[in-house]
Amino acid sequence: MAAAVSNNGSNTTGSSSSSAITMSSTDDSPSELFTTLLVAQIKNQNPLEPTDPSEFVGQLTQLSQMEALQNLVSQSGVTASMLESLQVLTLGGQVGSQVTVTTDTVSLSGEPVSGSFTLGNASAATTLVLTGEGGSTYKLQLGTHAPGEVAFTIDPEALGLPAGSYTMSVVADSGETPAIGITGQVQKVRLSPTTGVMLTVANLGEISSTAITAFNGSSVN
Repeated sequence: MAAAVSNNGSNTTGSSSSSAITMSSTDDSPSELFTTLLVAQIKNQNPLEPTDPSEFVGQLTQLSQMEALQNLVSQSGVTASMLESLQVLTLGGQVGSQVTVTTDTVSLSGEPVSGSFTLGNASAATTLVLTGEGGSTYKLQLGTHAPGEVAFTIDPEALGLPAGSYTMSVVADSGETPAIGITGQVQKVRLSPTTGVMLTVANLGEISSTAITAFNGSSVN
């Protein structure tokens, strides 16, 4: 009977100690909490059946690995933040310069817009197709071209294109659909907390820095 009381008391004491430790360690760092719990485990172990020391060594090894991983994640976050800030500063110096951006949309307001695409095969009939917001389609015939870069200019006044936003695509008789690059002036650079470095480019609106394919220097007035 005495033994039963002793066992219950021992279990209750251990449970209370663990509970107290948990409550008092809620604001500690993971390493401090781990160490506190480890010390409590050693103090409350059965002296007749002590825990194998190798288990404690294994737990300490896991703690070291966890701290190393946390430090790595923290350092990676700081490095990424620094790189983004540096990118904003660098691209900020490009405000007023011309860049080429890969896109399938363009906003026209009356001024001519330059662009280009690259053909992998010769095309005897090459057409730039623009589709307006209302579904109206306009075609700019570009003629015959050998493989390589094809430059074009969209002149809204000459083509009778009303101001607005258009989607673009290239139709070639070879069947390929090359990506289109539009050239515009960088107007603003900002750092978005969700999408990273963003640039506002004339005739394109806000685009990601990853869409830029070329820096073409300052505008020529």
